[in-house]
Amino acid sequence: MTSSRRHHLKSLMLQIAANWLEKEAAEIAAAKETYMAENCPTPDLNGDQAALMEICRKLYQSLDKIDEDRYDAEAKVAKTDKEIEELKLKVVELAGVKKPALKKVRMSADAMLQALLGGKHKVTMDLRSNLKQVKKEVKEEGAEAVGDWRKNIEDKADRKKMFETS
Repeated sequence: MTSSRRHHLKSLMLQIAANWLEKEAAEIAAAKETYMAENCPTPDLNGDQAALMEICRKLYQSLDKIDEDRYDAEAKVAKTDKEIEELKLKVVELAGVKKPALKKVRMSADAMLQALLGGKHKVTMDLRSNLKQVKKEVKEEGAEAVGDWRKNIEDKADRKKMFETS
């Protein structure tokens, strides 16, 4: 499709849309006119000043009543809106906040401690060397325990006798 053809079709569509908007505006005006004719008859302005004053009083009374009704409706809407917001908060509380899946991150022990304690504290630990020391100690204890099991049993028996005699 050429650009001139596309431009021509676009202008035709805009003209049709403008005609539809004009028709719609005319229909709305006609609907207003018929509603006013049905529900609001033309006032009878013939008569003396007292009759006109009475008509004005009735109109003001009806306006006051309508304003009160509108105020009441607005108050009800505001109250229900507030209730809706509270219920939405309750739903969020009951459902709980969905926590994202945690990613596996490789951090050094120093970086973890700095993240936990904040940037002010500088703590350096070499946890791997501590782990190696613990493993060595465990192995050494195991060798002694196997060799001296009879001595351990005798010590326990002596302790038991001490408690029994007292």
